[in-house]
Amino acid sequence: MSAITSLTRMILTRNLHPFVFHNEYDMILPYEECERLGLYIHIPFCRSICSFCPYCKTVYQKDLCNAYIDALLKEIAFFGKQGGGKKQVTSLYFGGGSPALAADRLKEILDNVRTYFDIEEGIGIELHPDDVTVDTLALLAEAGVTRLSIGIQSFSPRFAHILGRKEADAETIKAVLDRFAFETVSMDLIFALPGQTADDLKKDIETAFSHGANHIAVYPLIDFTFTPGAIAPMKNKDKRKLLDELTEYCRAKGYARQSIWTFAKEQGACYSSMTRDTFLGFGCSAATLLNHQFKINTFDVKEYISRLSRGLPATSLTLRFTLRQRMVYYLFWQAYSTRVDERDFEHFFGKRLKQQFGPELALAKMLGW
Repeated sequence: MSAITSLTRMILTRNLHPFVFHNEYDMILPYEECERLGLYIHIPFCRSICSFCPYCKTVYQKDLCNAYIDALLKEIAFFGKQGGGKKQVTSLYFGGGSPALAADRLKEILDNVRTYFDIEEGIGIELHPDDVTVDTLALLAEAGVTRLSIGIQSFSPRFAHILGRKEADAETIKAVLDRFAFETVSMDLIFALPGQTADDLKKDIETAFSHGANHIAVYPLIDFTFTPGAIAPMKNKDKRKLLDELTEYCRAKGYARQSIWTFAKEQGACYSSMTRDTFLGFGCSAATLLNHQFKINTFDVKEYISRLSRGLPATSLTLRFTLRQRMVYYLFWQAYSTRVDERDFEHFFGKRLKQQFGPELALAKMLGW
């Protein structure tokens, strides 16, 4: 499989060399040239660590969290003031970790962001089910959050146990959500768990939509080699069969498909941290994607704090794209959204899609991809 992947990459990028990250950073980022820029902020703290989660996280300590937020404010200012005025951005997304553990400082963070950026389309935040409380949601609403993503994973006690999670209290979550008017309430569900069937998934989907969600993200359990979880991965063919079944079920119910595994119950409900043409990332492990480069911050919380305290950016790795590499990266995420707009491609790159990838597109269509 790795040989096929490498050959495909070389054909698509017209380059023998792989995507290469270098241990370097830039003091100035050219984000002003990006038309539809998104923002991402990573809060890496959790009450406890879920073994299946691949993201950068650490156990919450109040003093460490406060020191981290102080560094985060410095990073936002470090790059924000380079814009020479307020930059319009599409949206802001808080990920983690459990960002609500810093809810008492969320308004401070957002006030800092708004000093340098105008957010057009909304502010989203990930929530652990334990954070769906009246007090926490009131803080989020007051700060300007408009979209929630609640990491339910499964309402089933059986599958929650497999994931090392306690069962989410659906009725309590609904009672709290009913008191607020967030424009999107998305619930994350996981499929491809051992012994899980399409009926199990359908039950989770209907529980989510009947208990406050107007959007769902149904992700497959992914077998990351660097996570310590011992959950046996489902075979790819069985995983695909489940995805096809839940897709057909959602379509039959009238839920609008927005990406490979996200569906909306209501028009206008949307939530995704992934389908952005370009974005600035702030925080430990955060990535930044610009027109010509991709960078990743350090995954070490204490090193992140140290770098910003010394007036340095927290970047650890930088990838500088060739034009073809950037096109392939762009198309990869467009494919995630299940559609590629030729006009958008031409606007972004100044080149026609079929001129760049005509033979590859024709082959993909012939093979039914």
